[in-house]
Amino acid sequence: MPLSPEQQADIDDQRAESHQTLRATVPGMEARLYRAHEVLDHGLVRVIDYMGDDAAITQAARVSYGRGTKSVQNDEGLIRYLMRHWHSTPFEMCEIKLHVKLPVFVARQWIRHRTANVNEYSARYSVLDREFYIPAPEHLAAQSSINNQGRGAVLEGDEAARVLETLKSDADRAYDHYESMLSQDGQQGLARELARMNLPANVYTQWYWKVDLHNLFHFLRLRADPHAQYEIRVYADVICEIVKDWVPLAYAAFEEYRLGGAQLSATAVAVVKRMIAGETVTQETSGLTKREWGELMGVVG
Repeated sequence: MPLSPEQQADIDDQRAESHQTLRATVPGMEARLYRAHEVLDHGLVRVIDYMGDDAAITQAARVSYGRGTKSVQNDEGLIRYLMRHWHSTPFEMCEIKLHVKLPVFVARQWIRHRTANVNEYSARYSVLDREFYIPAPEHLAAQSSINNQGRGAVLEGDEAARVLETLKSDADRAYDHYESMLSQDGQQGLARELARMNLPANVYTQWYWKVDLHNLFHFLRLRADPHAQYEIRVYADVICEIVKDWVPLAYAAFEEYRLGGAQLSATAVAVVKRMIAGETVTQETSGLTKREWGELMGVVG
């Protein structure tokens, strides 16, 4: 399980405390504060703190003339306009801080988004837990034959069993060696900062991750995409549900124009116009590469 009894008790204590505030709060986020949302076999995501709401976005956008005439409809329309035209600064007025527990190889993908504040669990100071990500059988897949970054058919039978056993035994053996190198029983023991180097990339780490809404949307646009690696996508999916409770108007606009939308090149737009005009366009006459043509056909059918 992602949480130990002691960690759950700490969360219960945090949720039992209540503080009066004059700042904007969101009921959906208040309900989520400190709660752990389980991800993968040992991972979690939980909200530690947040700042701002949908109104903070429109307030920033309207700063030149104050509140003016406003209503829910006006707020929604303004937020959709900002999202549609790629305005970023108003969305930066909202921030969220998450506690995330995740496998190291997922963390190394995640950290490529360099627009957040991160403080990670230190294996120089502390001993890592014996927790490793072991994929469920349905997520054990062969290398894709058409995508160098993706997966192909799911492994089955003896091959799947062999791979699972290898993953488990390698992780256990590495941790046994990690513990023995740290041991103080009659020996000096290796420094933690050196002993950790023998651990595999599926060991779990954790961090506090603070990011503004604009950069969070960029993260979600890439990592909640169906083509993203499964192990990071499930974290993005959980965060999407959290953001939906936090800033529902902004999330709806994000879903409309980013997650559910498509961006076309100038050549692709010209191809679509030719098709609308009744011209029969093929890949050979389109001016697009085979891959670009395939992506366009995926959008327009």
